[in-house]
Amino acid sequence: MTTDTDPNAQAEPTVVLVHGAFAESASWNGVIEQLRSEGHPVIAAANPLRGLRSDAEQLRSVLDQVRGPIVLAGHSYGGSVMSVAADGHPGVRALVYVGSFLLAEGESTGELAGRFPGNELGSALDPVPVPDGNGGTATDLYIQPDRFRQVFAADVPPEVVELMVATQRPITSEALEEKATSAAWRTIPSWTLVTRQDLAVPAEAQVFMAQRAQSTVVEVDASHAVAVSRPGAVADLIVQAARATAG
Repeated sequence: MTTDTDPNAQAEPTVVLVHGAFAESASWNGVIEQLRSEGHPVIAAANPLRGLRSDAEQLRSVLDQVRGPIVLAGHSYGGSVMSVAADGHPGVRALVYVGSFLLAEGESTGELAGRFPGNELGSALDPVPVPDGNGGTATDLYIQPDRFRQVFAADVPPEVVELMVATQRPITSEALEEKATSAAWRTIPSWTLVTRQDLAVPAEAQVFMAQRAQSTVVEVDASHAVAVSRPGAVADLIVQAARATAG
C-alpha cells in the first residue's frame, strides 16, 4: 500500500479515499482519474462497514503504510470512520468531507443522519440478519433496489445506478449506532462539500457539522452520490485542500 515514490522528492501528497455505506471503492473512479491527472498518488481504501471502531482501525492501518503527507477524503459514513482513524496521525495533513458526517465525540452516524429533516434513506432500508463472527447476529442494511436512485443517486444515469445497486455494500446497523470516540477535525484542517439535493445526509445536517468544525465549505447541487455524478467537483475540493496545506 506504500507509494513507490521517494517521500523526500514527492511533489504531491497521497490522497486516501474512504467510501461510505451502500457504495464501494469503485465509486471514486471518476475522482481518481482527475486526481491522478493532477499528479496525486491515490488509494481508494476498502471500508469494511462492520463497526465504527473496527473500520477506523482498518483505515488507520492503511494510513500507516503511506509514506509522506496524506490528504484524507471520506464520503458519507466514510467521514465518520476517517475522523476516528486520523486522530493524532502524523501524516494526515487535511480532511475532506464529501456529503459526509463530521461526528463529535459521543455522537453516532445514525443520530446525526436523523437530527435534521429531509432524510429519506432510513425508510428505504431493508434489514438482513447475518452472523457477527462471534456466535451472535448483526443486522446488515441494504437500500431497496426500487428506491436506490431516488434516495441515493437521483442525478446519476439510470444505467449507472443499475450497476451501483448490484454492487452496493451493506453496512451493519451496529456501525451506524456506534458512537465516535475522537474527532480528528478538531486538530486537522478540514474542507466540506455540501450536497444540496442529498436525501441521505440532509444538507442542513452537513452545514451544521461543517460550521461546528470550522470547516471550509463548498456547496454543490448534487445528490448523495456526488462522487459518481460530479467527480470533478469532488476532485477540485480535494486538490484545493492539498494546495492549502502543502508544506
